[in-house]
Amino acid sequence: MNSKKSNLFIVRSLLATGLACGTGQVIAYEADDIILRAGVASVQPDESSSALKLDGAALAGTGVGVDHSEALGLTGTYMLSSKVGIGLLAATPFDHDLKANGLAGGIDAGSSKQLPPTLTLQYFPNDSAAAFQPYVGIGVNYTLFFSEDVDSELEAVLGKGDLKIDDSIGLAAQAGFDYAVDDHWLLNASIWYIDIDTDAEFKFDSGSRVKADVDIDPWVYMVGVGYKF
Repeated sequence: MNSKKSNLFIVRSLLATGLACGTGQVIAYEADDIILRAGVASVQPDESSSALKLDGAALAGTGVGVDHSEALGLTGTYMLSSKVGIGLLAATPFDHDLKANGLAGGIDAGSSKQLPPTLTLQYFPNDSAAAFQPYVGIGVNYTLFFSEDVDSELEAVLGKGDLKIDDSIGLAAQAGFDYAVDDHWLLNASIWYIDIDTDAEFKFDSGSRVKADVDIDPWVYMVGVGYKF
């Protein structure tokens, strides 16, 4: 299943789950409430990139591919009122493999871990006491890249090297819902779209340099459970 079809399937699944939550235990959100959630988070890049540049010369037909990754997702919301909250997305590190598309037929280029802390201002449109609590949010993301490595397939072509990926700051948008199981426990599903623009640079012992501008721009999906304090 390609990335776009996979994204559409996940969106439809989350919407179907929300529609299935017709009635249930009423939960009331009030100012100073704290909602903590944990679950499986999946980062699905919708990437595009410039052509790879070898020592400053663009290599036509090349680019960088970024694969998906799953990790433990953690989110929290602090309610400023019954309808407005501040949300934070955190996670254990995501591990992405990079591919040099169009280079020697497409080879594994490297890998990197990343952490995507995202802060959003959230709006809960339902009445303060309802089992089904949808919300939307908008805010800012900071993505930290670390533990970058060059893959042995690329090193077989260009020699031993190192990889550096710049950190990114960008806008983020979110939609999700909580569904009350009892006064405290709840089920949750969330979707984020995050603007991640970065530069990747490979430095080889031979003196060669390979660079690319990469827009990762992932959809992030999370399904889990939560607890309201």
